[in-house]
Amino acid sequence: MDAGAVRERAGELPSDPGVYQFFDGETVLYVGKAVDIRARVRSYADPRSERISRMVARSEGIDFAVTDTETQALLLEANLIKRHQPRYNVRLKDDKSYPLVQLTNHPVPRIDVTRDPEDSATVFGPYTDKGRVETVVKAIRETYGLRGCSDHKYANRSRPCLDFEMGLCTAPCTGEIAEDAYREDVESAVRFFEGETGVLADPLRREMEAAAQAEEFERAANLRDRLEAVESFHGAGEAAVSSPSDERAMDVLGVSLRGDSATVARLHAERGQLVDRTRHHLDAPEGEDRTAAVLSAFLAQFYAERELPDAVVLSEHPDDADVVSWLESEGVSVRVPGAGREAKLVELALKNARRRAGRDDGLATLARELNLDVRRVSRIEGFDVSHAQGKSVVGSDVCFVDGSAETADYRRRRLPERNDDYANMRELIHWRATRALEGRDDRPDPDLLLIDGGKGQLNAAIDALEETGWNVPAVGIAKERELVITPGRTFDWSDDAPHLHVLQRVRDEAHRFAVQYHQTLRDEVKTVLDDVPGIGPKTRRALLTRFGSVEGVREATMEDLTDVPGVGTKTAEELKRRL
Repeated sequence: MDAGAVRERAGELPSDPGVYQFFDGETVLYVGKAVDIRARVRSYADPRSERISRMVARSEGIDFAVTDTETQALLLEANLIKRHQPRYNVRLKDDKSYPLVQLTNHPVPRIDVTRDPEDSATVFGPYTDKGRVETVVKAIRETYGLRGCSDHKYANRSRPCLDFEMGLCTAPCTGEIAEDAYREDVESAVRFFEGETGVLADPLRREMEAAAQAEEFERAANLRDRLEAVESFHGAGEAAVSSPSDERAMDVLGVSLRGDSATVARLHAERGQLVDRTRHHLDAPEGEDRTAAVLSAFLAQFYAERELPDAVVLSEHPDDADVVSWLESEGVSVRVPGAGREAKLVELALKNARRRAGRDDGLATLARELNLDVRRVSRIEGFDVSHAQGKSVVGSDVCFVDGSAETADYRRRRLPERNDDYANMRELIHWRATRALEGRDDRPDPDLLLIDGGKGQLNAAIDALEETGWNVPAVGIAKERELVITPGRTFDWSDDAPHLHVLQRVRDEAHRFAVQYHQTLRDEVKTVLDDVPGIGPKTRRALLTRFGSVEGVREATMEDLTDVPGVGTKTAEELKRRL
């Protein structure tokens, strides 16, 4: 993008707090936060460093998401940077996110502050002030005696540790407190993190008053400071998202209507962190309560083919009670909040629904250019084949919905070993078409198939479609000149055409996914590991599964290697010597 394009795009952005992303195809190049998105993005028309100048020049577009507060923008920026690893962001060397508080999934849970929680833990946060969080966790431990030791140390104690002597733990490890009584104290801690401040503040206040009456003024002052941190904890806007402790994933939906079209913005939170935002487009129905009808249609169509969240928070009740009953029967809590944090999240979703990103404009243009029988190309599946001189032949089938990768709908297939790209592509499309027609593929039919390759690969794909009778349009894209090939015409679109960028993103992802699978199979077929004494097929698979590749095994430490079942110290030393 040049300076003029940046200024033009900035003029379309809101003057709200939030985050913005520069992207190249499907690759996020840079993520930033701003109090005023429009003003901040406009400043990139005249970047102050050579590095940022290169980033802007490489960018194809700018996306954004609005937030209610600067704190939310800060947390969302951090999570997006951690998720996408943008090349032009300055990242912390330790790649840490904001701190969380976890209670481990153990009969006697451990409480600690962490940036990398265990998968099965109950997690609260994220929080911006690590010092405040540590103060609160220490207050909880002193009040309720929750342990902070590792499971290994807990399991091997014969007498209480120093934490017991200091009043930080009630020592369930040696039976100083019964497990049932300990879990009641854990529930008190959970109630505090869910918003019940008095569970911790009241005992601290009583202890502070007692210390003051006993003229233990220094102790009373310390307790006062701790009490202030506890009482301000929930009012400081620390956590990005708050939800019941048993809800791991939550979606918040907001709807915006514009004429005969509707946009649904979906905010997605995992373990209390706002981690993603997507927009989806529908044809708006006629009638009085169109928003309720849009929500009903979206809920039924979107969640019918995806993993369900624990809760869906809506701006208003859908008009189809059957849809709500279905979600609730599947264990999904469907809520329309009247006030509080969830109501603010709904407002945030509505803001994002009303702001059009402009990133999916190429989908409607693509439908027009290809003369497809749809208003816009919503669902595209991309196909590619990868092999090494006919060995370890694999095919990829990736899926994009509304311009974004739908990784849950990715598929891959191992193909017969032959050095024939046309036959391989024909086999791959025949497999996809047959599964669709026989009802063995749980994905909806796409609006378009994209073949990575030129006329030969496209003709092979069309042969398979005609043979099976699967009526889905297909086009090819040839890498050499980026020509888009259809059965009756070849398009040479401009390099900056948004509809070409849509196809390029799908093509590049199909290629990446195929090559990744091919490399995995190639490592499985024959590796240098086969020549190491003591490494049989089972151990080799275990090593490759653990470290991903031979290169990963080469970079592993002795400690990591001996942690793999079947690898002892001598075998690990031999591995190090051979690799």
